[in-house]
Amino acid sequence: MNREELKKEWDELVLSASKRFADGEEMDLDGILFLIGVQELGMSLRKFKKDEKLNLMHIAICTVLEPYGYYKFMGRDQDGWPHFEVIEKLPALKPGEQSVLMKEAVVKYFKA
Repeated sequence: MNREELKKEWDELVLSASKRFADGEEMDLDGILFLIGVQELGMSLRKFKKDEKLNLMHIAICTVLEPYGYYKFMGRDQDGWPHFEVIEKLPALKPGEQSVLMKEAVVKYFKA
């Protein structure tokens, strides 16, 4: 996906998610990753503790990067939390490159 396509699809995704989950206030990448984590956890939206929020972000990152071969889903623990194995280390990316990779992965996640 080229940069123009990614920007267009990302902007559409942000608009849609913002309307649905943030009363129109523009969501950022972290907010959308949090939503993915909650969705993948499969529990209803509730108040999460700080460490749980970090775990939800980790779940989201692993989930969206799994198709790229960086992570592999290993199963769920007794509390229903998904766990992943690192298959390949992420390449050293500059912050802008990292953002592009994550946005592309998130867009692909919602298209699937």
